[in-house]
Amino acid sequence: MADRMGQAKLPRATRVKSKQAADRQITAEQLIREAKDRQEDDYRAAPRQKIVDQEELDEYRLGKRKEFEDLVRKVRWNISAWCKYAKWEDSQNDLARARSVYERALEVSHRNVTLWLKYAEMEMRNKNVNHARNVWDRACTLLPRIDQLWYKYIHMEEMLGNVAGARQVFERWMKWEPDHQGWRAYIKMELRYDEVDRARGVYERYVRCHPTVKAWVNYAKFEGKLGERERARQVYETAVRELGLDANTIDLFQKFAQFEEFCKEFDRARAIYKYALDNVPKKQAEELYSDYVRFEKKHGDRNEIEDVISRKKRFQYEEDLKANPSAYDTWFDYLRLEEGSGTHDQVRELYERAISNVPPAQEKRFWRRYIYLWINYALYEELEAEDAGRTREVYQQCLKFIPHRTFSFSKVWILAAQFEVRQRNLSGARKTYGRAIGMAPKKKIFDSYIEMEMQLGNVDRCRALYEKYLEVMPSSCDAWCKFTDLERNLGETERTRAIFELAVQQQMLDKPENLWKMYIDFEIGEGERERARDLYERLMERTKHVKVWISFARFEAVPLHRLQPREEGEEEEVGGGSEEEGATYDMQQRAREIYRRAYKYFRDPNLEAKEECVMVLEAWKSFEQENGSSDDVAAVQEKMPRQVKRRRPVRDEHTGEEVGMEEYFDYLFPDEAGAAPLQALLAAAHKWKKRKVDEESG
Repeated sequence: MADRMGQAKLPRATRVKSKQAADRQITAEQLIREAKDRQEDDYRAAPRQKIVDQEELDEYRLGKRKEFEDLVRKVRWNISAWCKYAKWEDSQNDLARARSVYERALEVSHRNVTLWLKYAEMEMRNKNVNHARNVWDRACTLLPRIDQLWYKYIHMEEMLGNVAGARQVFERWMKWEPDHQGWRAYIKMELRYDEVDRARGVYERYVRCHPTVKAWVNYAKFEGKLGERERARQVYETAVRELGLDANTIDLFQKFAQFEEFCKEFDRARAIYKYALDNVPKKQAEELYSDYVRFEKKHGDRNEIEDVISRKKRFQYEEDLKANPSAYDTWFDYLRLEEGSGTHDQVRELYERAISNVPPAQEKRFWRRYIYLWINYALYEELEAEDAGRTREVYQQCLKFIPHRTFSFSKVWILAAQFEVRQRNLSGARKTYGRAIGMAPKKKIFDSYIEMEMQLGNVDRCRALYEKYLEVMPSSCDAWCKFTDLERNLGETERTRAIFELAVQQQMLDKPENLWKMYIDFEIGEGERERARDLYERLMERTKHVKVWISFARFEAVPLHRLQPREEGEEEEVGGGSEEEGATYDMQQRAREIYRRAYKYFRDPNLEAKEECVMVLEAWKSFEQENGSSDDVAAVQEKMPRQVKRRRPVRDEHTGEEVGMEEYFDYLFPDEAGAAPLQALLAAAHKWKKRKVDEESG
């Protein structure tokens, strides 16, 4: 009876005969796999509806049409719903209704490409050629920039054998001047039907529509494939003549030269390469040079062509340098050419000519590229010529030539000293560094000199150099910080602290915030809370920045994790048991006091520092949420301001006249005059809004 009512039949419970563990154990994975294999498929397909007469068919169609009409009425802009509706009408062989659906959909969105494609494909599928042609014509008229519509239209006409019609469609399309692919499709169609003259005419219009190197090269390749070499050559020559400066690209000349090489016109190809090398910009000439060399390796003498290229480039460089002797980039290219093919004497002569062109004015910006000529000269003598004496002489002449009283170059001093180190001449390196410090003391020179002495392990020399460094640049926080790092790494705590004290007492510092932070971190690392607190107080006397207040408060709220040695030799972590709780409470109270001081300072009406005050309150609130009670959080929350939008006049920077109004956000604190009435008004408005929502929901 249970089976007849549709209820599931449960298996009979199996009695367990033995509860002892089996000899062969089964894994959970195996159990899951067997359960999956034995699982029955509960899925049942929907019942199929059988239609036996016309009346049932009409009723089915009426119901489906009602569903589709309700759907397109709800989601009118959903083109997918319209397409499903039309597809269903097409499946019912009711093309009139399907067309009606597509037309209604086009009224909704006539710029939808998918809709036009499905509409036309339906007509083509049902062999309604004129209807399909009408749809394609309308689609291409409304959306002439959609290439897919034109391709589909032309494909249909070509499949029907209507070549004249396809050509007519192409002509309509070409009036819109499509991209390269559209023109090439037109040409390919003409070639499929052996209409070479027509294809040539299309190419003529193509290169007029798109006067680019790509179009002309395609035209020339077309003539070349047909065996019309003279025509192809004329196309290339016309391209060079008509494109003008735009023709000076690697692609056009490469293709032209390769064409002449294919025709075994080697003299013509060589002339093209030479013309190209004279006209193509220098930055693009490297690839062309490689092609020219490849060509000469196949069809000419390698040594001669390399010499020709070198001489030609030398001539070009000489012409450029005659026009502008101070073009140092040209000198670099010229020297690079000579270094690759010339002798040492030739390279030295060219370097001497290059360094003789002194910049016109004694301004450092004019000398930057010029100094690199000296540097490259010295490196060439050291690395390529391997002449240490000439290298030292180049460095010395360069250092004598630089006007150190006006400006200097630290790079030259450092390179000269490093060269002496590589020559194992430490005394010479120290003399070079000493001259640099005496004539042009710069930060890079001190850093490089100290690094060298540090690598040699001369700590006393490093200290003396740092002292000289600070005498020359007492405002450099980097120098002070590096000096303290040296002493701290050596374990000289008192020296480090003394240097920090001297540093913070300087009147002018370029980055005082980094110095103070490093000093405070040093004391914290040493476990000196009182000293760190004193430093914060001294810093507060110099600056009242909001980040300093917040950092001070966070410092007071966090315990110092370090180990303190006890008298008996044992070690105990700071804060343990009840002492840790008392210390934590005391630190929390100190942090709260800092936050109160910061809040009181920034609430001064003369400062107008509302944003800084908000930052302090947010940090204070986060602190209370982590460490305080709910009452402490509520007390801070009561001090939080309300953000309001206000308007203020905008004045012209030059005339000072009022030119408009702008909105800005301001903070309204609870203790400000007039804030209480506004808060009461906002609270009343909130209650009214809540009551209104409750009434509407009820």
